[in-house]
Amino acid sequence: MSLAQLHYTSVPPESGGSGVRFTAVTGGIGRGLLEEAGRLLGYEPPQDAPARPSDAQLADFPQAFSHSALSGGGRLLARAVCVGAEPGGRRSAFHAHAVLLPPGEGLPGGALPITAWNSPHWAATTPDSGVPDPLDTLAASGLFYREGLIGFAASRAPWLAGYVAGLRAIAEDKEGEESDTPHQIVLVERRSADVAQWIALAGHVLPAASAARLTFTTYTRRPRDAPQRILGVLPADARGLAELPRHFRVLDCTDGAHEDTDSSRDSWAETAARLWLAGMPELFEEAEALPGGRFDPGALAAVALRAGVDPGPDGRADAAGWARTHARALDEEQVRILVGALCAPNGEDRTTAETQALTDLFAALAGRSPDSVTAPLAALVLTEAVRATTGAGAQAGPGSVTDTAPAAAPRELPVLPEMQLRSLSPEFKQRLGVELAFELRAGISADLSGTGPDTSRPVGLLRIAGILGVDCTEQLPDLADRLAAALLAAPESAYTPAVQTALEEHFELRVALLSALDRLAAADPAAATRLLNRTTLFLRGVQSLPHLRMCAEAPAPWSVTGLSEDGGEQDRVAALAGVLRAAGVSPFAEPLVLRTAVRLVWADGTPTAGEARRLLGETGSDAHRSAGTWATLVAAALGGPGDDPDAPDLAHDLLRSFPEKLEPRVRSALLLLEFAGALRAGRAHTGWIVRARLLRADAEPVEQGVLEQALGALARQLLSEERPNGELYDLIHGGDADLLAAYDRAAREETTRERLRTVPAYTADCFIAWSSFPGANPAWDRTRTALLDKVLRPVVRSLPAGDLTAVEESFGRAAQHHTEEFRAWNRPGALGRLGLALRRRTG
Repeated sequence: MSLAQLHYTSVPPESGGSGVRFTAVTGGIGRGLLEEAGRLLGYEPPQDAPARPSDAQLADFPQAFSHSALSGGGRLLARAVCVGAEPGGRRSAFHAHAVLLPPGEGLPGGALPITAWNSPHWAATTPDSGVPDPLDTLAASGLFYREGLIGFAASRAPWLAGYVAGLRAIAEDKEGEESDTPHQIVLVERRSADVAQWIALAGHVLPAASAARLTFTTYTRRPRDAPQRILGVLPADARGLAELPRHFRVLDCTDGAHEDTDSSRDSWAETAARLWLAGMPELFEEAEALPGGRFDPGALAAVALRAGVDPGPDGRADAAGWARTHARALDEEQVRILVGALCAPNGEDRTTAETQALTDLFAALAGRSPDSVTAPLAALVLTEAVRATTGAGAQAGPGSVTDTAPAAAPRELPVLPEMQLRSLSPEFKQRLGVELAFELRAGISADLSGTGPDTSRPVGLLRIAGILGVDCTEQLPDLADRLAAALLAAPESAYTPAVQTALEEHFELRVALLSALDRLAAADPAAATRLLNRTTLFLRGVQSLPHLRMCAEAPAPWSVTGLSEDGGEQDRVAALAGVLRAAGVSPFAEPLVLRTAVRLVWADGTPTAGEARRLLGETGSDAHRSAGTWATLVAAALGGPGDDPDAPDLAHDLLRSFPEKLEPRVRSALLLLEFAGALRAGRAHTGWIVRARLLRADAEPVEQGVLEQALGALARQLLSEERPNGELYDLIHGGDADLLAAYDRAAREETTRERLRTVPAYTADCFIAWSSFPGANPAWDRTRTALLDKVLRPVVRSLPAGDLTAVEESFGRAAQHHTEEFRAWNRPGALGRLGLALRRRTG
């Protein structure tokens, strides 16, 4: 069959004037048809086109490739191009070449009109003979291959849904071109070839008959007057398009333009766009064969789901509704595949409409399809019901498995859904867990802003996930962080029964939570310990949680006394060792664990000197130096009581272990403590009083316990019979009130009194010392008089005669005068004491 042709040009070849006329027409075409065609074949060059374009400029001119409906039922397929300038150069000239398609007929071979774009058979000049050459076909240009169209669709993703929505409106427009307000699409593109690709896309979206009838033009200056359904417009002509009537859908696809916003209201268009972006345009044909047809949103969404393309929440709702309506027309395998696909998408964007559609589908399939088909859907519906009950997701509508709506979001998970899921066989639960993983994870990860410490809602979903064996660990970092912060801030209120149950049942949540708690415990171990003490949260598994495990090992801070509540002693160094063992990390590899352990065990104070010495000995100085806990050991030495026997030895160890860390004052204080230890052990060289005075001056202000240690040790050595010569003299004549007070206290200790009662030589020695140098200074006189009267006299008066004789014999023959003084001093009555005093003054 030869196609009827028309050539229409603005440059008649037979004259030098200008005009527009048909220059070559196939015979038999009536005048009325020519007049109608002439109104469709006009061409206006772009408004910014040069008057006399060069050949290179002509190549960039848009082509007006059009397919138009004629009043007689036929079609006009034409190409109009700019061919240069009219004689005189006043305006550009064009040439249009068109073919007539009779009513009910199309291009040979059933090719769509758009395939003739850029066909080599289109002419840009009038035949020399004035008669069109016979034309049997319009060979396709080969431009619109499948992969190319898919790539073009991806490049126009923002406008794709709006375009296919317009195509659907055109296809469903029953009045067609005869209407005064037909649905039309205006495409703003820089190249008419891109408009042609848009039209080629329509050939896959529309049914074959609709695609064959689709009218279009790839270029027009006047979209308001153009009768075709798809209109291409250059950006320069896009001004004023916003004022077009509502039946025009304008898509500005140029750089910087905004995407179309109408597509969000058309779920079919959204699904269609997703199919193109997934590279599956052939699925439109598959939807055509399903109940409802190509333009049924549910049918198209169903084929998308079966192909692994998520159509979004509206599309999934459409697919579920479509499956419910046509359940009897679908075989078991089709239902199985679709239900599996409906349950597979992540439910983070699941809407109320989708949940309702899934619930209705479950109701339609229950009892009709095998459990293997409905079990995934049943579990999904149950999960959504749980989300509604806890307020964490969309509300399940009437007909859901749980039709309960709480007045306020409870902290406990409803019993019914949990029982139903637990009743499933292990195989079903495992399978359902795989199918429901995305939805459960989305619900667990939902934004909980504004919920405060109430973490029951997400962990309620976790319980369901745990029953189904869904691993949600990687999806729960944000939840774990929020839960950890809430638990540390308010353990009692945040650790709800739902949280407790979830942590007991869900290893993945516990792992994520404990990791978050461990990070926080390093900064605030006391808060972590408080949490572990006040809740039943427990640690297990192979996670490396050094700080949290140490907090668990030290469940309650002990007082600085080292005593438990029942008065028993606590071995805190052993406890620290246990805490460090619980960390599972060496302090040398991670020094902070030592600091955390020390802060845990001695949360209310510092170690005792004995504890600190053991701690230093067992851990080593390097670990303490790296962890910074050496300062705690120093504080233990300097801050302890004056009667701590371990403080001097600790001072010695600290001076040896951390010489570079000690400031001068601290060093002198430790030296003073070390000196006290040397005195106590009998290792101190002579010159005690002088050395103590010098060290004390360098250590000012001296801690009270250090001063008591040094003065007490010195006083006790001054009370011993083995004191070096001259030390008592230095004590008496030094006039150091603190040392004299310490000497007085040491003399009054029970150990001194007991020695006075049992060792005659010691009693004699003390009498001589306390009777020496009367009048040396008032402080010494007060001290020695008090010791003679309040300490020595009661002891001597209580001695039996034999012991008293032994005391007198202890003075020896060389010190016979001491014996006489002692007898006079011991004689009852004031006269004896007065005589002794007079004798001393004259002596």
